Amino acid sequence: MIRIEIVANHSVEDNIMEALQHAGVGKFYTKYPSVFGVGSRGPRMGDAIWPEENFALVIWCEEEEAQGIERAVATVKKGFPDEGIKLFRPPEVVAPAAQTQPVFQAPVLPPTAPPVVPPPVYYGPEEENS
Repeated sequence: MIRIEIVANHSVEDNIMEALQHAGVGKFYTKYPSVFGVGSRGPRMGDAIWPEENFALVIWCEEEEAQGIERAVATVKKGFPDEGIKLFRPPEVVAPAAQTQPVFQAPVLPPTAPPVVPPPVYYGPEEENS
């Protein structure tokens, strides 16, 4: 599985969603409707100073679908070069081969004698001898 992250200005959200739909890719996604941050196109904080906001999509897919998503986003980016459309595809992480030995093995301790327990001590009132 491949993780694709798309972060873009809200102004192109409909364009990106339509491009993905037209290409038949990215049908299953997680959408973060308001994403704030600073990128190469400047701050997007959704406040009075920096009013613009971004949105983000996270899509898990196979290689063939990932290539279709990349093409669809590239098409939108070509039409809107100044809108800060970014696609991130982290490198695949390959799990290490299964190990035949456990990663951690507790040391085996030699047997020991049972602990010595002192007899109980009575701390009650002293008995009077008459």
